[in-house]
Amino acid sequence: MLGLTIPASAAGPNYVALGDSYSSGVGAGDYGSSGDCRRSANSYPQLWANSHGVSSFSFVACSGARTGDVLSKQVSALSASTTVATISVGGNDAGFADVMTDCTLGSDQSCVDRVEVAKDYARNTLPGLLDNVYSEMRDRAPNAEIIVLGYPKFYKLNGSCSVGLSETKRAAINSGSDTLAEVTAKRAADAGLTFVDMRGPFTGHEICSGDRWLHSLVWPIIESYHPTKEGQALGYLPALNAVTD
Repeated sequence: MLGLTIPASAAGPNYVALGDSYSSGVGAGDYGSSGDCRRSANSYPQLWANSHGVSSFSFVACSGARTGDVLSKQVSALSASTTVATISVGGNDAGFADVMTDCTLGSDQSCVDRVEVAKDYARNTLPGLLDNVYSEMRDRAPNAEIIVLGYPKFYKLNGSCSVGLSETKRAAINSGSDTLAEVTAKRAADAGLTFVDMRGPFTGHEICSGDRWLHSLVWPIIESYHPTKEGQALGYLPALNAVTD
């Protein structure tokens, strides 16, 4: 039929994936030509794009990204035509990479102390930084469903690990994950965004569980404490699907 117009609703999503290493897919392999950003073909953004018939997909998440990096290097990918945007950010700002290093190399008390520093930062400094990111995302993509994905807990306590960090260190690190999730959930809610808490989906799949979806200390070192290929496909992707399908 001449002059047939396809309704806008029939078009696929215009999807933009922002964030840090948990969004870029560090730990899931197959990074192609993405260099230090390590954008994995097995990451949840790529898997979601593959399965949702997207009209456009801009994958700008990058390993190591902090809130400032998102503002300076990533939000420009958003526009009024963006219909879905996802992000994970905040862990690097709060210093959780340093937490894992200190807890791996130091004493129980030094680990607990370092986690408390990170938790204090998450409670008192991170909220304003997240507010800036979420506000800028909404301003640039006023028509988008914006979804903030959190981080899982790292350890199953009293689990199957016979070596590695002590239970004291594992519990401290988990408490840091809890604080980060609580702060991020509150800031996302106050901004009117959708928050996806990843602690639930990863329950029973933490390090020291019988079916883990997270790397422990591995080589290359940058993949340590990140989701595996299974963690992206069986943890993050279904959690994102649950709020978009």
